[in-house]
Amino acid sequence: MTNSARIVVREKLDFGLQDAIPRFWLGGDPFKTRFFDAMSITFPEGERYFISCVRDFRAAVTDPGLQQDIKDFIRQEGQHGLIHRQFNDSLKAQGIAVDRLEGYTRSFLFGFMRRFMPRKHNLACTAASEHLTAIMAHVFFVKGGAMAAADPRMHSMYAWHAMEEMEHKAVAFDVMQKVAKVAYPRRVYALCEATLSFNVQILLYTLSMLKADGFPRWRRMKMVASGLWWVYGPGGLFSAHLRAFLRYFRPGFHPWQVAEAPCYGLWRETFDRTGDPMEAGRVVVTASRRAK
Repeated sequence: MTNSARIVVREKLDFGLQDAIPRFWLGGDPFKTRFFDAMSITFPEGERYFISCVRDFRAAVTDPGLQQDIKDFIRQEGQHGLIHRQFNDSLKAQGIAVDRLEGYTRSFLFGFMRRFMPRKHNLACTAASEHLTAIMAHVFFVKGGAMAAADPRMHSMYAWHAMEEMEHKAVAFDVMQKVAKVAYPRRVYALCEATLSFNVQILLYTLSMLKADGFPRWRRMKMVASGLWWVYGPGGLFSAHLRAFLRYFRPGFHPWQVAEAPCYGLWRETFDRTGDPMEAGRVVVTASRRAK
């Protein structure tokens, strides 16, 4: 195991989201920006879903260490939902139907998954989703990754979220394995399900936002074609890290077998020293650009 991280709850953070954010804040690219904006729209309800799925088994946890991890996990995820909701309010000002899109996420997670699927399955989907977000933390912030050209406020917000995902990436997995006793077939099926639903949802929301931006259909289709290559093509945003994704299928896999992204220690040291998530984000992006 390579667990050198510890879960730290960081609250009352200010990313300057109350000020106007450029419409296409990721290098001026509409598709790339809206792809990340689509993720942000899913986060408030998604984080609430993760919290509820872990809470289902909290009373059965006898290990004090895991109980503390669950408490910190819930507080971190709650902060993530809060900050992303603040940013999502700025999307509303741009004419994006945030409430409608969030409603779709809520209906799927709470109207279907939580209502009709077993608690063990919901927890397995949560653990699988945490694996996906931990991989994204590596993808977005290593070797001049996807966020290198972002507006500093957005870069810092996503950096903070990513670093905390690395800190608590094993909590839902440990509850699933040690308490819920989820069998291997359900564990890996849940990863396939979570991966498919996440990608379909993000792409549909991205298309919806590009339409709201006023791009005609032919422009949207052209953006999506090149955007899909950026995400899934050889060396793409997600496909370049396929090996990390596939590790979850090993019967003996545990999240702490995968080390944190190299920038994690740098981000944590800077934040601990300054208490400023914007400064921590600036340090990470500088290091990321130098690593190109």
